[in-house]
Amino acid sequence: MILAPMRFKNFVWPHNPRVYSITFERKLATHKIPFGLHCLQSLGQTRRVLRGEGEFVGEHAYDTFKRLATVFYEETPGVLVHPVWMTTTAWFAGLELRQMPRRDYVAYSFEFWEVESGAGTAKLETRPLQSAEEGAEEAGSKETGQGQYHTVVRGDTLWELSRRYGVALNRIIELNPSIRNPNLIYPGQKVRIS
Repeated sequence: MILAPMRFKNFVWPHNPRVYSITFERKLATHKIPFGLHCLQSLGQTRRVLRGEGEFVGEHAYDTFKRLATVFYEETPGVLVHPVWMTTTAWFAGLELRQMPRRDYVAYSFEFWEVESGAGTAKLETRPLQSAEEGAEEAGSKETGQGQYHTVVRGDTLWELSRRYGVALNRIIELNPSIRNPNLIYPGQKVRIS
């Protein structure tokens, strides 16, 4: 089975990381009761964390690592597309160089923290890509005070909407965190375009 490449924002891994793990955690409180017994109470789930390790190899391995480090320095969450994990919005929480880098070989590890839907987070970068007049002319689109939306019709894909409206696919995915799988949208669904 061939897996799609992992990507975060505008960085696409030349080959997928060698090792990764996903941590799901639930916070629990312990309440003591008489006779040395206790009762557990769930305080809810916390963030999911994706950790991994990999290598960049080849003539430009260190340059590839530097490009990944540049993405790490960006102070905003972004869309994380993982070959086996669901697509999600995440913070790039950690990046570690695992040995003395060489031009042709770099071993590294990384960590991403998932952003919960509706949870407070820094505002994602926005930029105007289309005027309201242009958007209103498009069939199935509607401009509101909160942005421009498209009502999905049969045959629509996010890729096709990206081309039609002149909006980067990653931007549409960022604007629609409720769409867990960007390859699957349904007729009648509202997709935020800008």
